[in-house]
Amino acid sequence: MTEAKASTHRDLADDEVRQLRIDLAAAFRLAVEFDWHESVGNHFSAAVSADGKRFLMNPRWRHFGSIRASDLMLLDADDPDVMNRPDAPDPSAWTIHGAIHRRRPAARVLLHCHPPYATALSTLKDPSMKPIDNNTARYFGRLAFDLEYGGIADEEEEGERLAKALGNHQTLLMGNHGVTATGDTVAEAFEDLYFFERAAKTLILAYSTGKPLNVLSDEVAEKTAEGWAPYKGAAFAHFDYLKTQLDKTDPSYRE
Repeated sequence: MTEAKASTHRDLADDEVRQLRIDLAAAFRLAVEFDWHESVGNHFSAAVSADGKRFLMNPRWRHFGSIRASDLMLLDADDPDVMNRPDAPDPSAWTIHGAIHRRRPAARVLLHCHPPYATALSTLKDPSMKPIDNNTARYFGRLAFDLEYGGIADEEEEGERLAKALGNHQTLLMGNHGVTATGDTVAEAFEDLYFFERAAKTLILAYSTGKPLNVLSDEVAEKTAEGWAPYKGAAFAHFDYLKTQLDKTDPSYRE
């Protein structure tokens, strides 16, 4: 994923924005189902403009379990008055999402949260994702890191640093903090977050045994990572299934 790729994107039509709202609202509800939420904090966002600067994001202090499509705020990363709005987002949300959408327009969807195992991995002195199985190898050579944690991310320079750290990668592990998964669509970003948390869980559980890890060779790890490419469509099938389950229990996310 590179900034040059942004030229292939365009402003979304009204019906596409509506569907994007529904999908992003579903991602919030599903994050609760998977226990990735944290009180009324953390944020997901999705670009609606070709340059990535206009994007949807959840309102301040609204629990993930209550988010509806119509609740999502439409923000402009270049608008200096965003934080003066009565419904202004959290400073940390604006710092992270505003900067990345502004600087990395190819990252259309940003899902930032603190899932238990990904966050545990982020606190290790060596937080690298060791390739020890299919899921961990998925991120071999494909994971960005920011290891300059300086407290709650509410300063402009920190947002700029995070955007730079993400670079051409899809997933950013934020040291002592959490993870940000990105993608062209909500389904793809959600799948990335899903597999990253599963991979982190496998690695943390392996570490917990105290036994040496059987780390794959670079050659096998790269082959495995490349082997995930033909399964890209699984993200959509998985996300569609998960939405059908939401529809059975509480379809209000679509409102």
